[in-house]
Amino acid sequence: MPVLARRPLRRMRGGAQAFLMEAADGHHYVVKFTDNPQHRRVLVNECVASILLAHLDISQPESRIIEVSAGFLREFPEVYIQLGASRREVTPGWHFGSRFPGNPITQAVYDILPDALMKKVANPEDFLGVLAFDKWAGNSDSRQAIFFRARLSDWRPQSPGNPLQVGFVAQMMDHGYLFDGPNWEFRDAPLFGLFFRPIVYERVRGLADFAPWIERIHNFPEEIMDRVLREVPDSWLPGDERDQLSRLLETLLRRRKRLEEFIEGCTRGRVNPFPSWQL
Repeated sequence: MPVLARRPLRRMRGGAQAFLMEAADGHHYVVKFTDNPQHRRVLVNECVASILLAHLDISQPESRIIEVSAGFLREFPEVYIQLGASRREVTPGWHFGSRFPGNPITQAVYDILPDALMKKVANPEDFLGVLAFDKWAGNSDSRQAIFFRARLSDWRPQSPGNPLQVGFVAQMMDHGYLFDGPNWEFRDAPLFGLFFRPIVYERVRGLADFAPWIERIHNFPEEIMDRVLREVPDSWLPGDERDQLSRLLETLLRRRKRLEEFIEGCTRGRVNPFPSWQL
């Protein structure tokens, strides 16, 4: 069930013009609106990604449907979409929320870390997993991630060591440009889906480093796609778009067989992101 938006905190950076909001469940969410400048379909793509990534066990913010009421919008007129010199009102209803990892007043979240700290991130393997996912799902944007410092046992229960150990955790976020964003097609290019920090790929020597995720994607259950079709809200899929999404997911399943080809394609771009790749 959706959770009600309670109050806005601030507008976020980025083309979708999302807002950080407190919700009625006491958590905070980065909320993308159906009226966002990038297109309503980016919310569908976010919803699809949240379900698929959860099955692949790749770290990401928890997602929720956020209900923004007409009363909320009257009380907080600063919540709107800016389009050049004009403004677009947000439509009351259901929107997409990515949960902020903690209280934004006390929890610092970073979209970049220096190399010395990047080497101490508790889940660096997720950058390889999400690259396999991005290549499979046709993410035509660069890979986005956030980092925050936390007790590892709270966020990475499988992490070995002292349960009180504190470290940096990476979460993969911003999946609006899967399927080439609103175009709902697959455009494959060597640099698509790559994280902009080469350090996360410096130990990659070949396809064997992607083996756990290649296996999971090759064996991805078709019934998960049925769940996707059930969980995307009707208001996000007008007309025949649910049928279009169904066909898109069928194509996605067929693309599993080409995953190794898509990953190897990264090495054929103008810059090889894998300096240790062995042919």
